[in-house]
Amino acid sequence: MTRRSLGWLAGNAFWLCLHAFSPTTANAQPATAALPPDLEKRVDAMAVKATAWLQKRQEPNGGWSTDRSPGITGVVTTGLVQGARLSPSDPMVAKSIAYIEGLIDPQAGHIAGKDARLGLQNYVTSVNVMALAAGGRDSHRKVIADAAMFLRKLQWDEGEGKSREDDFYGGAGYDSKSRPDMSNTQFFLDALREAGIPSTDPAYQRALVFVSRCQNLKGEHNDRPWAEKINDGSFIYSAAAGGSTKSFDQPQQNGALPGYGSMTYAGIKSMIYCGVKKDDPRIQGALKWLRDSYTLDRNPGMPEGREEWGYFYYLHTASKAFQLLGEDLFADGKGVRHDWRREIIERLEKRQSADGSWTNPKDRWMEGDPTLVTGYALMTLANLRAK
Repeated sequence: MTRRSLGWLAGNAFWLCLHAFSPTTANAQPATAALPPDLEKRVDAMAVKATAWLQKRQEPNGGWSTDRSPGITGVVTTGLVQGARLSPSDPMVAKSIAYIEGLIDPQAGHIAGKDARLGLQNYVTSVNVMALAAGGRDSHRKVIADAAMFLRKLQWDEGEGKSREDDFYGGAGYDSKSRPDMSNTQFFLDALREAGIPSTDPAYQRALVFVSRCQNLKGEHNDRPWAEKINDGSFIYSAAAGGSTKSFDQPQQNGALPGYGSMTYAGIKSMIYCGVKKDDPRIQGALKWLRDSYTLDRNPGMPEGREEWGYFYYLHTASKAFQLLGEDLFADGKGVRHDWRREIIERLEKRQSADGSWTNPKDRWMEGDPTLVTGYALMTLANLRAK
């Protein structure tokens, strides 16, 4: 059977899944308790201020920072619906959804704009799937199904001549030609999950091969030579092409690749999406590293000078992982139990500007853009609420 035929079958399977499953039924996870009223009020207060700021910054076309990336609007829209709890029919949200609709390429199947740059296609389509799924319109079901099919074509597998033994296998990169990485792969999995695709789907199982190889944990799931150099359970940026990390520019002298917080929480989140149970050694290994390195003040594992690189991305990813784990309190390596939701609220309150926005003074990975960072913050607030 040809690759094109397989893609057609996958697309129709997605369409069926959209009718048969929802994100809450197809991929049910442990639920955290409801926020106490005092914390709910604090979350609401931050969300109201952020919403007012975003309303003033919305462009005439309905988007935000569209000159930088067509994907920022998807992040903000998802944050407004899920974090600020605006109705999809709210005029500001409806306008932003109309902007996203303008990015739909019905021929290609992605949601990244007509003739979109290859490097935009995975991230942008993934976040826009999340936004349209949050919007909950029946008219977007086929668009989401087509986008999920498109994203599957970006996954490195046999269709690209990669066998299970190849370190590219199962991962997703910026496009169908880019080296896969954990960040692109976790957004890819976010999109499949929000499309209602169950964790038993082969795309998740292929992704799990790649995700497992991004962990500093030597064993049956990772036989790469660098995995045993540290062997501490942390996750790196990519297992492909010999492995790479963002915590250091070059591997350490012995070839070790130190992991860091945002990718380690992404690893846990991705494994849970793929159906891995909490007692699995991979998740337990990652949790041990996170407990020993616990902090919400910086991105742990990053060296001096890089502590706040991707900080708001880190908070969003960490809060989602905590939510999926179903733990209301998270014990650190010394046994101290942390009310992670309260602690994240405190960090976000401290960093929210008087005008209601957030930004990262360490402008790395686009976190100098206040609209993107405010979107991340609102998505983080969504993760704090009961699920």
